[in-house]
Amino acid sequence: MIQFGDQSYRLSDPIVIAMIGGACLTFLVLYLLTSAARRAGKSANAVASVAQQMNQLALNMNALGQGQQQLAGNIQTVSDAQAHAQIRVIQTMETRLAEVQAQMSERLADNALKSAYALAEMQERMKDTLTGSSEKTTKSLTELQERLATIDKAQTNIEKLSGDVLSLQDILSNKQTRGAFGEIQLQDIVSKALPSDSYTWQATLSNNRRADCLVHLPNPPGPIVIDAKFPLEAYEALIAAETKAERDRALTALGQAVRGHIRKISESYLIEGETADGALMFLPSEAVYAEIHSRLPHIVREGFNARVWIVSPTTCMATLNTMRAILKDARMREQTGAIRKELALLGSDVDRLVGRVSNLDRHFAQAAKDIEEIKISADKAGKRANRLDHFDFEELDASPNAKIVPLRE
Repeated sequence: MIQFGDQSYRLSDPIVIAMIGGACLTFLVLYLLTSAARRAGKSANAVASVAQQMNQLALNMNALGQGQQQLAGNIQTVSDAQAHAQIRVIQTMETRLAEVQAQMSERLADNALKSAYALAEMQERMKDTLTGSSEKTTKSLTELQERLATIDKAQTNIEKLSGDVLSLQDILSNKQTRGAFGEIQLQDIVSKALPSDSYTWQATLSNNRRADCLVHLPNPPGPIVIDAKFPLEAYEALIAAETKAERDRALTALGQAVRGHIRKISESYLIEGETADGALMFLPSEAVYAEIHSRLPHIVREGFNARVWIVSPTTCMATLNTMRAILKDARMREQTGAIRKELALLGSDVDRLVGRVSNLDRHFAQAAKDIEEIKISADKAGKRANRLDHFDFEELDASPNAKIVPLRE
């Protein structure tokens, strides 16, 4: 922008461009005059040319001055027109602004009224909603309290169960208590599978060894021992092992422990002429049983060779059911003589019963004959009584030979 007095002009305005061009031309003329003055002494022809150019430049300067005056008048005219246009625009904008303000006031009033109605309706709905929400919240809190009470009760049960689990871990961590635990589980299985007189707990053998359970099977195979102890430490070490080396060492230790226990059972409970030619090693854990059979099959084969069979609660129940069938068959054989004697006595009783039935049949036949004769006699007596009831005295024979019974006065 260029400021001339009270007027401001833009650099892109043609008048400003013309003025700048005139100024540049003036400077150019001055430069040429200076150059010409320096060369005045060199050539007279150059002086004459410069004079001619100066005259032409003077003419151009006059023309430029007239153009500047005309441009100043045009600028003033444009400035006045812009001022009037700005005044008209300002007046139009003020009028339009007043109209817009009036419309905005009306719309704001309408919106305020609608907002008041909507707010009132919203308050009513909020009141109803809050009332319902309060009731639901109260109900939910009541249910929540009940559920919390249930959760507290469950938590108490869980804590109690945790204590029981810890107690079970304490039991299984001790050899004596673990043996007692195995014996209790074995007692439960044996008592359900066999009659009470077919086994003995803590039976002492001739070698002063005490068997956990001795099942009295007939010969053969003879009484069989069930041992309820099991090596758990090596299995726990196998479960707790993290690296492959630790697992291999624990598995080897488990195999050695089971092998040693098999050897002990074979040496302690297999007595020729007193016990059966085999014994059972009871494992009260299906996991230990599965681990031994899946990862230590050679130990199981060694048990077979030593005539010691490893059983779990499931397989022990199946084995005991087989023993129950053997006991039942043996008892049936033992009772064969008594059964035959009872059958002979039963035959005699049947013969006597047949004779007595024949006698009773004969008595029934005689009684039936007597009853038939009694019926005939009763029939005749009835007929005679009927004739006497209908007897007519006027029909008596009046002849002198007729036998008439005289009536006594």
